[in-house]
Amino acid sequence: MAACVVGPNLNTCQPAGDVGEASIIHPPVECGPKGELDCRTKRETFEDSVLMTNTGNDMGISTQGYRSNKYNDMEWNNNNYAKYFQSASDRHNSEVIRNDSSNTMNTTEAITKKTQDDMTKKLGERIQDISFWKFELERAIQDMQDEIDLQVTMKRQLENALRSVEIPLHIASDNLNCRLRRQGIDLVEDIVEKALLQEVKLINNVQELLKKTIAKTDEQLENNRLTKQKMEMDWSDKKEALQIDSRCAILRNHHTNKQFFPGSANFQEIQSTPESWAQFTHDNIILAENERKSSIQLRECAKNILEDTSRDLFEQNNIVQSAFQKRLQELDDAKFRHESHLKKVCQEISDEEKNIEGLLKAIRDKEDPLKVAQTRLDARSRRPGVELCRDGIQIGLIQEVDEINTSITTLKKKLMEAQNSLKNLQDTRMCLEKEISNKINSIFIDRQKCLPMRERYPTVLRLQGYQ
Repeated sequence: MAACVVGPNLNTCQPAGDVGEASIIHPPVECGPKGELDCRTKRETFEDSVLMTNTGNDMGISTQGYRSNKYNDMEWNNNNYAKYFQSASDRHNSEVIRNDSSNTMNTTEAITKKTQDDMTKKLGERIQDISFWKFELERAIQDMQDEIDLQVTMKRQLENALRSVEIPLHIASDNLNCRLRRQGIDLVEDIVEKALLQEVKLINNVQELLKKTIAKTDEQLENNRLTKQKMEMDWSDKKEALQIDSRCAILRNHHTNKQFFPGSANFQEIQSTPESWAQFTHDNIILAENERKSSIQLRECAKNILEDTSRDLFEQNNIVQSAFQKRLQELDDAKFRHESHLKKVCQEISDEEKNIEGLLKAIRDKEDPLKVAQTRLDARSRRPGVELCRDGIQIGLIQEVDEINTSITTLKKKLMEAQNSLKNLQDTRMCLEKEISNKINSIFIDRQKCLPMRERYPTVLRLQGYQ
C-alpha cells in the first residue's frame, strides 16, 4: 500500500512524490479498501493530534512579548486541507442520500397508492354490507310498527271494555248501597244480595283479568317499542356510518376537506369485530321477530278474553233480574218488627240518663271531704321544728285523701261507662228510627230504584269494547 498525501485535487489521494513544491506534505496515511472515507478518518485523527500538541514556535527564538497561543504554517495548512476533505466527504454523502431518497420516494409512493386503492375498495364493500343490514332493519322496523299499531288498537279495545264493565259494577254497587239503606231484617243476605255479590265478584274478576291483560299489553307494547327503538338506533347508527364511509370512499388526495389528525391512527379501547357487528344486527332482527310473534299471540288471547267475559256478565245479569222479582214478594211482612225494640231502647235511655245524674252528684259530694282533708294536711305541714311529726293523724289524713281520690276515680270510671252506654243506646235508637223510616221505602227501593237502574246494563258488543 503506497503512502498518499492530499493534493490540489481534494477528492483524491496521490503519492507524496507527485505533489508540487507549494503542496504541504502530510505524514503518510494508508488508504484502505474503503477509499477516501478511511483517509478522511485518519487525517482527522492526525489534525486533532497536531492541534492538541501545538506549543508555539520551536525554532529557538524567544516568543516572549510576540506570541500567545498562535499556530504555525503547518497547522494552518493542515486545517485547510481538513476542511477541504470534510467538504468532499459531505458532498459524497449527500449524493448517496439523494439517490436513496429518490428510490425511497418512488417506493413509498407506490405503496401508498396501492394501500389507498385497497382501502377505497374495502370501503365500497363495507358500504354494501351496511346497506344490506340497513334494508333488513327497515323491513323489520316497519313490521314491528304495524304490529304496534294493531296492539295499540287491541289495548284501546280492552280499555273500552274495562270502562264498559264499570257500568255493571256501578249498577250492582248502587243496588247494594240502596239495599243497605234498608234496616233491620232487610239487611238479610237474601237471594238478591247473593246474586248481586256474585255479580260484583264476577265483575271484579273481569276487571282484574282485563287489567292484567292491559298490563301485559302495555308490557308487550313496551317491549315492542324498545325493540323497535333498538333497531332504530341500530338503523340510525348504520345510516350515520353509511354516510361517513360514503364520504370516506369518495375522498381523494386533491380534495380540500382533509387535514391532519395525529391521534386518529389508534385502535379505540372498545370496538366491535366484523363478526360481532353483523351478529348484533342479526340478533336485533331475531329479537324483533320473536317479540312480534309474542304480540300476535297476546292479541288473540285478549280477543278470546273479551268474548268470554262479555258472555259471563250478560248471563249473570239475567240471574240478578230473576232474584229481584222473587224478593219483592217477601218485603211487606217485617216492617213493624222494629217498633217494639225502639220503645225499649228509649226507656233504657231514660234510665241511663238518671244513672248518670246520680253518678255526677256522688262525685260532687266527694269534693268537700277531699278539700277538708287536703286543707288539714296543708296546715299541719307548717308545724315548726320538731313539731313537724309524722304522727298517726298525718298518716290517717293521707290515707283519707287516697281513699277519697280512689272513690272519685271509681265513680268517674262508672260515669264514663254509663256515658258510653248512653251514647250506644242513642246510636241504636237512631239506627232503629232510621230502619223504621226506611222500612216503608224498602219496596220502593227495590222496585223503583234497583230495577230501573239495571235497564242501563250495557250490550254485549259494548262489553267487548267495540263501542
